[in-house]
Amino acid sequence: MLILITGGSGSGKSEYAENTAKALAEKEGLPLYYIATMKPFGEEGHRRVERHHRLREGKGFETVECYVDLKNQELPGRGVALLECVSNLTANEMFEPEGSGEDTENAVFAGVQALIRRSVHLVVVTNDVFSDGITYDEVTRLYQERLGRINRRLASLADQVTEVICGIPLQLKEKGSMV
Repeated sequence: MLILITGGSGSGKSEYAENTAKALAEKEGLPLYYIATMKPFGEEGHRRVERHHRLREGKGFETVECYVDLKNQELPGRGVALLECVSNLTANEMFEPEGSGEDTENAVFAGVQALIRRSVHLVVVTNDVFSDGITYDEVTRLYQERLGRINRRLASLADQVTEVICGIPLQLKEKGSMV
């Protein structure tokens, strides 16, 4: 099963995703993997990574770091995987020298498809970076456009899509329903 969770910055989507993945793993007696895509840059980046470590503490996740080339990322075994997050992965694929550059959309989507095959359940977190009303430079707009197309492709593939707003999960799609 593929579950896509989206929301704005500070919306509570990460905590919701972690709790969802943990509940699935406990229910089915499966191992729990956290695929970390944020490459920490600077003091702020390290603080964010540390905050996410604290949120996961005691939840039973085994962390797997993967900044690019998700398609070739192996997991220790089949279980419940939490991919945190597509937004960072997209930026890494676009801007890191070892990333896929112009082929970012296909690389990210192929990576998620590979994780689906390697997992019993996959919980994917992405960001809503489109509703702040700010006009950005050309490179940032290109990033937003690519992330938007990736998010739409993932939503169409997902069994469930949830948007978290102010800590409240809103079901946008459930298996068998239309987006």
